[in-house]
Amino acid sequence: MSVTAAEGFVAEGLHAGIKRRRYDMALLATADGMPVRAAAVFTQNKFVAPPVVASRNRLQKNGGQAVAVIVNSGNANAGTGAAGMADAEAMCAATAEALGCDARDVLVCSTGIIGTPLPIEKILEATPKLAKKLSPKGARHAAMGILTTDSIPKEACVKGSKFTLGGMAKGCGMLAPNMATMLAFLTTDADIDQADMQRLLKDAVDRSFNTLNVDGATSTNDTVILLASGKRGKPDLAEFADALHRVCEELTLLMARDAEGMTKLVRLRVTGAKSDAEARQAAKTIAENNLVKCSWHGGDPYWGRLLAAAGSSGADMDTDLATVSYGGICVSRAGAPLEHDSEAVAEHMDGEEIDIEVALGAGSGEAQVIGVDLGPGYIKENSRTS
Repeated sequence: MSVTAAEGFVAEGLHAGIKRRRYDMALLATADGMPVRAAAVFTQNKFVAPPVVASRNRLQKNGGQAVAVIVNSGNANAGTGAAGMADAEAMCAATAEALGCDARDVLVCSTGIIGTPLPIEKILEATPKLAKKLSPKGARHAAMGILTTDSIPKEACVKGSKFTLGGMAKGCGMLAPNMATMLAFLTTDADIDQADMQRLLKDAVDRSFNTLNVDGATSTNDTVILLASGKRGKPDLAEFADALHRVCEELTLLMARDAEGMTKLVRLRVTGAKSDAEARQAAKTIAENNLVKCSWHGGDPYWGRLLAAAGSSGADMDTDLATVSYGGICVSRAGAPLEHDSEAVAEHMDGEEIDIEVALGAGSGEAQVIGVDLGPGYIKENSRTS
């Protein structure tokens, strides 16, 4: 019961016919149909989808509150113009009618194929059915309803001393810092001010979802929403912030491990940068480099590719002080190979998770990126649009 583990929330998912067989719709709502505090972080892509516009506008106008979030998968309702905006509004209106609430308190998300009109009639027909089936036990069905090319539902839950925080997410391709082709929905029964919710959510997203880089692509629909019922009183903010980060981090790792075609998960740390910003810049460049990603797929500790990518990132680097380590074993110093235990490195590279540190020797800035390898599975998945 991840997304309904917190008191005051119900959910459900179903197959509406957008996709051939799999669940393709989900609804998350308050159990009593009343608005609760809401915070959200949206895509930074300027080619933004109508559902993002609709949800963002609602939160700006109502001061940050919501009764429900209606979601469809299989179609992003992006690149659909005025008709797409009308469809997003129609989804909110149908949900409001089914729940007996104000449409201005319904948020909407879509994910899937870009540039194809939404099959709105199927969605509107399914919405009342979703509303009738809502229950605390519907979390898994809801988590299934938001998936696209994902192979598994992604759920997480943390129980604090005075609150519960749960969530569900989707995403396994077109993933990059500034979120991903991802949706995430989080709920808590903590009583927390909306301003604090927004601040802590942004920080948690920056430290989790924004560290994931599968292919460098930023989607049109990325959305993370946090709802708070307030049923269990005021939390310790530091404890809540830690729990929020833990839930987001767990969902991030689930997305990374389910990335399209991946066989290796890579924790890449860039240290010794002039600033944290330059460390992030270098880490992003390395994680998106196809030559680097191919070497990860082959289990090849090709440190020269890492330094070459870092050197092209625009971040300052002192080559004489730069080092590269795999699994804590330093293999290069000052831009040259270093004698090391090659068998231990090979064994580390053979594993499902690879730890890499690239030290730039230019300062104290650092950053981490979660990356994956590039192999035939990714190409197979993305050589077609549906």
